[in-house]
Amino acid sequence: MRSFDENLSLYAKLAIEVGVNLQPGQRLSIGAPLQAAGYVRSLVRQAYAAGAYDVHVDWHDDETGLTRLLMAPDAALRDVPNWLVSKHETLMEQRAARISVYAPTPGLLKDVDPKRLASSTLAQQKAMKRVQDATMVTKSSWLVISPATPAWAAEVYPDEAPEEALNHLWDEIFRLCRIDRDDPIGAWREHVEDLGRRAAFLNERRFRRLHYEGPGTDLRIELPPRHVWQSARETDELGVPCVVNLPTEEVFTLPTRDGVDGTVVASMPLNYEGVTVEGIRLTLRRGEIVDYTAEKGLEALRSIIETDEGARRLGEVALVSQDSPIAATGRLFYNTLYDENSSCHLAIGDAYPTCIEGGRDMSEEELTAEGRNHSMAHVDFMIGSDRLNVTAEDASGGLVPLLREGRWAF
Repeated sequence: MRSFDENLSLYAKLAIEVGVNLQPGQRLSIGAPLQAAGYVRSLVRQAYAAGAYDVHVDWHDDETGLTRLLMAPDAALRDVPNWLVSKHETLMEQRAARISVYAPTPGLLKDVDPKRLASSTLAQQKAMKRVQDATMVTKSSWLVISPATPAWAAEVYPDEAPEEALNHLWDEIFRLCRIDRDDPIGAWREHVEDLGRRAAFLNERRFRRLHYEGPGTDLRIELPPRHVWQSARETDELGVPCVVNLPTEEVFTLPTRDGVDGTVVASMPLNYEGVTVEGIRLTLRRGEIVDYTAEKGLEALRSIIETDEGARRLGEVALVSQDSPIAATGRLFYNTLYDENSSCHLAIGDAYPTCIEGGRDMSEEELTAEGRNHSMAHVDFMIGSDRLNVTAEDASGGLVPLLREGRWAF
């Protein structure tokens, strides 16, 4: 049985070798909260062992971020310094691989004025548009990964003592990320190949429409003629493969911008910018969200949908089977990286250009003509359950079950 330190090292090695697939001589940029320092140090060691030219760590702290949102002048929240933007754009131009260490503190921002939070978020999205656009086409490899932290563990296991909860969450992460296997790297490569085969099946069939049916959900989604189903395995512009989410259990594509009609109800809460949004219900007509409600966190949901015109539409359609390891836990993780990989989900806002054939090399106008939605927002929310059925319609009008009672039917 491996020690904790051995598992932590393997978890970091997985991020470097499978996640960003760091190449010798390549730079690495890591964005991380202070509470993840132990894991980040392991990432840095693994990066240099893999031949990194240089590793830059951009630290942030949730508590000081909260203080800024509560106390800084309104104008400061809308002010993103040019030097900060320049730093990230320079790393992008240098083709640095990027790891986002995502360790949320659920409920942290519950006392922040939603308008101030929205103002700050929108300013950052506008300032970082070039970087975000480069990420959406995988200009260079990138990864989102989540280590355990005391605050996150306390939310997932509220009835356990702090140390016990943290150890429990680490054990779950190692298991769900296949670190407990004899060969974690090999197990991940095999798993990604399996997801790739599912995406290939969907691409071969060229379905034109999907129908989602479940509790409160009756939604029809038209797919663009040249849509592409993908897994989280991407290839950067130099042909280097990477896996952008660890863990991952999804295959996904994009809806036609004006081709979504019906009502959809979220099956679990969404943790967005430290605010918990529960009971999401959206009604769409010709692709546009014409009505929306939430039982909790309505202002946060409104801030997402009102980001820009494109945030009133959907940008991603993802299929996840309820027999995935994460779904099998039956647990809400209050972390979108984990929750979206336990459940079918949709995304409000931006669509990945790579979900259109040749989309990486298209202009924004060409992508729009192909049916792609564009927005500064991209927010996943979960709709899967063991009562969800998804049926596909092919070009001849034939119907093919994709999910039945939340599980793969093909």
